[in-house]
Amino acid sequence: MAVLTSILGVVVIVLILLDSFETVVLPRRVTRHFRVSGWFYRNSWRPWKAIAKRVQSPSRRESLLGYFGPLSLIFLLALWAMGLILGFALLQYGTGQHLQSAGQVTSFKILIYHSGETFFTLGYGDIIPTTTTARVLAVFEAGMGFAFLGVVIGYLPTIYSAFSKREIEIALLDARAGSPPTVAELLARFGNCPRQTVLDDILRDWEHWSAEILESHLSYPVLSFYRSQHNNQSWLAALTTILDTSAMVIAGIDGIYSEQARLTFAVARHAVVDLAQVVNAHYDPTQSDRLQPQELARLTDYLAASGLHIKDPATFSNKLNQLRAKYEPYALSIGENLFYTVPPWIHPEKGKDNWQAGPWDRAIQARSLAQRVQSMDEHF
Repeated sequence: MAVLTSILGVVVIVLILLDSFETVVLPRRVTRHFRVSGWFYRNSWRPWKAIAKRVQSPSRRESLLGYFGPLSLIFLLALWAMGLILGFALLQYGTGQHLQSAGQVTSFKILIYHSGETFFTLGYGDIIPTTTTARVLAVFEAGMGFAFLGVVIGYLPTIYSAFSKREIEIALLDARAGSPPTVAELLARFGNCPRQTVLDDILRDWEHWSAEILESHLSYPVLSFYRSQHNNQSWLAALTTILDTSAMVIAGIDGIYSEQARLTFAVARHAVVDLAQVVNAHYDPTQSDRLQPQELARLTDYLAASGLHIKDPATFSNKLNQLRAKYEPYALSIGENLFYTVPPWIHPEKGKDNWQAGPWDRAIQARSLAQRVQSMDEHF
């Protein structure tokens, strides 16, 4: 029984240390079937999403979903700590002997308490290891407690630094592609500039952003659950919009060269495919078509009104569909799994960008109207 308990303790400690190393230190995606953190996120996200689906208000639903990322990170760190405490308690129970100050029998429950106070380096001295093995384990566990504290101190700032860097570019996209962003707004605002370098510079910046989000979200998968500050923004919406824009330019728009769009499309497509695997998204053959023929016609008419015309309508649609098939199923699956809304190609009606809206807009407009009426009365 003592041998089995010790083996179980070693297995628990190794699993926790391996999982924490792969999550915090190893800068690549791990494809092993079972991981503690993977099991934790699968079994915590599903009930959280089920509860969020029952919330009718979109803003409250987004607020609830926004809590999951930070809370899950805290609970994952707590799970690691509890796993190490349990593992060392099993080892102490199987291999060591202890002397309790009150003279009571040292049970497994008492050893859990002893392991906890050792891990967090409290050192009350009410339970004393009496064998060499038990003392070595106690020293090793205390050192691991310090290391765990260092992981927490270093891990959280890294996560929030990567999140902040991601959100800066998403905020910049608001004035460039609307809220939520769409390819129609991005091309209408920048596709007809006298110099194409303006659009190319935007696509080049988002090529770098796509590479950064691929690197950061592969290294720290929890970032996928972190929602943006505005309800109508998300990293998936931004990534999909850039893919839509690149696909349309590659398919053929008169007067716009496609070299930079091809580079941006390659990196962004790489990102969406890999991130679909990170969040365990699955292909759904019943997914609805984001761009129905009537929507495509409305999109081309909208762009034509801005001075952008399709080169060859006969081949444009086929080429665009081929490009869409390379990334849309992944984006839609990620959206379904993480409860993100994938943006349309064109909004049903023109709306305000986030920078144009504010909580006082109606009051300011009403006051301005009242001032104009008063000025007219005084004039007459």
